[in-house]
Amino acid sequence: MADNGSSERVPTVVIGAGQAGLAVGHHLSRLGQPAVILDAGDRVGDSWRARWDSLRLFSPARYDGLPGWTFPAPGWSYPTRDQVGDYLEAYADRFDLVVRTGVRVNRVTGNGTGYLVTAGERTFEAENVVVATGTCQRPTIPDFAPELDERIVQLHSSEYRNAGQLRPGGVLVVGAGNSGAEIAMEAARDHRVVLAGRDNGQVPFRVDGRPARGILPVLWLLANRVLTVRTPLGRKLRPHVQAHGGPLVRTRLADLVAAGVERHLGRVVGVRDGGPLLDDGRVLDVPNVVWCTGFHQEFGWIDLPVFDDRGWPRQIRGVVPGAPGLYFVGLPFLYGFGSMLVGGVGRDAAHIARHLARHRGGGRDRRDGHVGADQRAHHRVGQDASAADAKTRSRPW
Repeated sequence: MADNGSSERVPTVVIGAGQAGLAVGHHLSRLGQPAVILDAGDRVGDSWRARWDSLRLFSPARYDGLPGWTFPAPGWSYPTRDQVGDYLEAYADRFDLVVRTGVRVNRVTGNGTGYLVTAGERTFEAENVVVATGTCQRPTIPDFAPELDERIVQLHSSEYRNAGQLRPGGVLVVGAGNSGAEIAMEAARDHRVVLAGRDNGQVPFRVDGRPARGILPVLWLLANRVLTVRTPLGRKLRPHVQAHGGPLVRTRLADLVAAGVERHLGRVVGVRDGGPLLDDGRVLDVPNVVWCTGFHQEFGWIDLPVFDDRGWPRQIRGVVPGAPGLYFVGLPFLYGFGSMLVGGVGRDAAHIARHLARHRGGGRDRRDGHVGADQRAHHRVGQDASAADAKTRSRPW
């Protein structure tokens, strides 16, 4: 590592050592393209280890491997958060990826010939930058949350670890996606729980049951080959998934009812007398609120004119038109539904790595306006998708 105050020249900087950044690093290595991966965590995989204790993936291990290495667990098991974190750490070691941990990037800007990446007093001059930080950067909490009685314990899902953090008494879980449903189930063991939020449906079978083993391969094919920006069905589904999330995967409505969770299908709209106010006029007397309300994207540290008016990057399958050498990976539904899955990000990573290598290798195909068939399809839905993403993370709860 360069000394503080000095600048280090590297061909490519990848920002983020999660599954997306590591997959890009692996493909770049195979193509002979040197890259340095920067990550703010103390260890590779810490972003997973920081999630709630009982978290498990929604896809079985046989579908959770990154390029070049299957997930080291029984194929029909569902990896825990720590198993995922440890796998990512071992993956970086296995393929000798150059990862600098404890390096938090706080600015990216152009320097005339490429990009200047600043991390505190350290700087990296790079021809290419791949942003692999995802969009789970800034928790979304309603503006009225500070008005709740100060005695109420408030936790965002990113802060929740286990039910031991909760006070005795009732719990309001706001946001009925997969995170909200699973946290509500866990809290319901010792608490009265109300789960508020819209119904996005549920997978019509138990994913961890034996009958699912004949269905999941078909769904995996659907997620990765059919639900993409190249197909009418994928383009139709994409804005809905980005605006409202996917259906419940492991927790089902019947499970919530059996656990004693009260399901409120409306929103939490404000505060009255210090308590959370539901859209049906009820004020809940609860000592705990868990906000499972998602995240805002946070790209303000990228000082480049590549974002739309909602703060989302203008990109075509991760490639930023008009900014040669700048890429994004790990965004929701970047190319297909599988882009959002640990085991599905490898395709996007391979596309970006090939594009980068082709442009560095003498065939710098920087033909303005030239896009392939899949990129043209992606471009047609790009603006609507950005709007949907912004709506997801700013809508009232």
